[in-house]
Amino acid sequence: MKKCLFSLLLFLPMSAVVFAQAQYEASQDLPNHPEVKVVRGLVNKYMIQNDSSFAWYNNAQKFYNPDTAILSAFERAKGKYQFVIFGGTWCEDTQFILPKFFKLQEKSGISDDAITLFGVNRAKTSLGNIAAAFNVTLVPTVIVMKEGKEVGRVVEYGKTGKWDKELAEILNQ
Repeated sequence: MKKCLFSLLLFLPMSAVVFAQAQYEASQDLPNHPEVKVVRGLVNKYMIQNDSSFAWYNNAQKFYNPDTAILSAFERAKGKYQFVIFGGTWCEDTQFILPKFFKLQEKSGISDDAITLFGVNRAKTSLGNIAAAFNVTLVPTVIVMKEGKEVGRVVEYGKTGKWDKELAEILNQ
């Protein structure tokens, strides 16, 4: 009996390692931009923020200060909305918007748990076909969810060029 229990206790942690699926994969943007790192799959801001391959993250955040109305809309959204974001680490639009979105998130106090970030490659595909399931064709795409349903989205810079204002308008509905 002890031998069986020992085997079971040994097998369970090992099976988790063997059967675990990677949440993301990283590759070089070959053949045209081998210096660019492409991340595909489920990632988080800390992975991007702390990776020296993504120096654009901290640089883009430095000079962004959201206006009061936008910040207020995000503060009121705490605990009520979730955000699903698709971005490409290779994409200049993502490199411009994503760090600013996360600065807005941090200033407003929205929880990290309220944000899910998927990296996509140049074909706009993510691991597990999640981008296709959300009908993502351009990046960045920020989808605002409430109670598991999409209530709006902003694609790239939005319709007006003011992506943050458009997100605030969705949250104010």
